[in-house]
Amino acid sequence: MAEQQAPADPVFQIQRVYLKDVSLEQPNSPAILTQPEQPSVDIQLAVAHEQLVEGVFEVTVTATVHTKIQDKTVFLVEAKQAGIFEIRNLPEEQMGQVVGIACPQIIYPYLRGNVADVVQRAGFPPVHLAEINFQMLYQQQLEAQAQQAGIETA
Repeated sequence: MAEQQAPADPVFQIQRVYLKDVSLEQPNSPAILTQPEQPSVDIQLAVAHEQLVEGVFEVTVTATVHTKIQDKTVFLVEAKQAGIFEIRNLPEEQMGQVVGIACPQIIYPYLRGNVADVVQRAGFPPVHLAEINFQMLYQQQLEAQAQQAGIETA
């Protein structure tokens, strides 16, 4: 009679958090810097993940900060903060939540600091990205995917 193995304990470990990419553009400097108007700020966030090898995932949170006066760009910053995570022995239905909620929550504070630093080093007051509810963001992504697939969500 074959022995049954007990299920292995779940594993969740951060292997590395790193700044994957950052860019800063000031296409209308220095002329735009003399404008007395307050700029408008548009901030976009995105979360992505990919499996590198069995049980190892890279999760990336991207922030794009576009600051304008009227239709002219004051500055544009795009930063990608990533993390490599070992995630093993989790039920498949929990994996989406781990890579879509837990991992971004770990990475995001690093991204906030890097964006504020880049903007400040460019000579502007730092942009402080607001706290993000990654659980709500994850739910919105699931709902959007379901709508695209033509499935109604409850």
